[in-house]
Amino acid sequence: MMGIAAVGNNLITYALNDMHFPLSKSANIVTNFVGTVFLLSLLGGFLSDSYLGSFWTMLIFGFVELSGFILLSVQAHLPQLRPPSCDMVSDGVDCVEAKGYKALIFFLALYLVALGSGCLKPNIISHGADQFKKEDPKQSKKLSTYFNVAYFAFCIGELIALTVLVWVQTHSGMDVGFGVSAAAMAVGLICLISGSFSYRNKPPKGSIFTPFAQVFVAAITKRKQISPSNVQMLHGCHNNLLSHVPATSTDASNLLHTEKFRFLDKACIRVQDGSDESESTWRLCTVAQVEQVKILISVIPIFSCTIIFNTILAQLQTFSVQQGSAMNTRITKSFKIPPASLQSIPYIMLIFVVPLYETAFVPFARRITGKDSGITPLQRVGAGLFIATFSMVSAAVIERKRRTSALDYQETLSIFWIAPQFLIFGLSEMFTAVGLIEFFYKQSLEGMQSFLTAMTYCSYSFGFYLSSLLVSLVNKITSSSSSGGWLSDNDLNKDKLDLFYWLLAVLSLINFFNYLFWSKWYSYNPSLSHDHSLGQDIESQNFNSSKRVGPENTIS
Repeated sequence: MMGIAAVGNNLITYALNDMHFPLSKSANIVTNFVGTVFLLSLLGGFLSDSYLGSFWTMLIFGFVELSGFILLSVQAHLPQLRPPSCDMVSDGVDCVEAKGYKALIFFLALYLVALGSGCLKPNIISHGADQFKKEDPKQSKKLSTYFNVAYFAFCIGELIALTVLVWVQTHSGMDVGFGVSAAAMAVGLICLISGSFSYRNKPPKGSIFTPFAQVFVAAITKRKQISPSNVQMLHGCHNNLLSHVPATSTDASNLLHTEKFRFLDKACIRVQDGSDESESTWRLCTVAQVEQVKILISVIPIFSCTIIFNTILAQLQTFSVQQGSAMNTRITKSFKIPPASLQSIPYIMLIFVVPLYETAFVPFARRITGKDSGITPLQRVGAGLFIATFSMVSAAVIERKRRTSALDYQETLSIFWIAPQFLIFGLSEMFTAVGLIEFFYKQSLEGMQSFLTAMTYCSYSFGFYLSSLLVSLVNKITSSSSSGGWLSDNDLNKDKLDLFYWLLAVLSLINFFNYLFWSKWYSYNPSLSHDHSLGQDIESQNFNSSKRVGPENTIS
């Protein structure tokens, strides 16, 4: 985490000052890079669940990421691999942008890091969680605690990167900074290998997409069939064995039938007499197989509602860093704080708040709600989405004040004026990021843990890509023949960054209400209820009232 955070969080400075890309293009390079890191997490999750297993996926792609760090360090060290030195703020028009083989080396190194880091991320979480037995009720609380502890460890890595490593990059050069990232990655790989004899490694299950494809093919093929009124007539239904199915089972064969997406149930209709083998697996699927697809479809709206949240995060790693560069960074006569180190503020707060959340809030909430994790993962995500809106409100207000002071009064505000937007978002991330990871992992089955965990990181990807799209659209829409758009200049005093922040605040608030709708719509499969009180509530709701099933009952 130290290695990738040090590169990603200060990449805009390197792209602007060393590679001489314009500000808006540099911001898009950062968001595209981070977006690619998280998008490739789907590849890492797929390879882990289907073919390699989490340990070998982490080991192989850890070395890929290490090679990217080394190449970045070499380019930053050798002047002949970079454009001639130039001040982009004062002499931006005359600066030579990196092109040809220089740009090629830069992007090759960058996306080697993206490939390695992306395939690592989901497996770090899932491999650790795999060491717990999800079906063991005594370990249910420990699993929830693990996600908080893992996030705490990530915060420590981010904090070191945003203070020590960013300071090294600023004062000793980007080549040394990238070299330290490479060294940190090497140490991480050594740590991973050192525990290889004690891990509980879950074997890969083969392609996770083939069963999904079979469900859609079978459902489409039988689209004209009429679904039976009695759910027991569906192939492989176990609902009449409810009392014999463990409430925390992660075995796909134990999934119970649910009412959502009934059109997919047609994949379970037998159309031929005789044995089940008379129909191929591409024409006849089990209820459990269909329910896996339902779970994947059901989590997509929840996943989509976190995209705007991560678009806000993208601003804190790009424009907010440049915002800090235009402010007074001096703390003492001899020390200036690097603007990128502002991103360490929420992590300083979180190393105190996360343990407090786990030791004080969770036990208190558990006594009230009766749930192992205090509040449900969906409630935790919603709280974070709501809080994130105020991060952009704070950013917009302070940017307006900063620009007014600079233009009207020739005053430079202290860099600590923008600290609140980082603090507020850090608090929201503690709720949303951890809640989303816990939600996806607990909704996953054997052979799907890494892939569903990767969907959490994929949300980051889409958020950063959306940021790049919004920057381009806003510039295009707000530009005119006489002036550029809100974000078209390299000088923030000439831009309208505060209006862009207000736009994101409005989008974030709308997104929160959208999330409330989808979280209320979502229903857990009773077979995957890892919180016992929650499982009892859902079981009662789904099977004792509106979904009465049994050999003698029909679906209402």
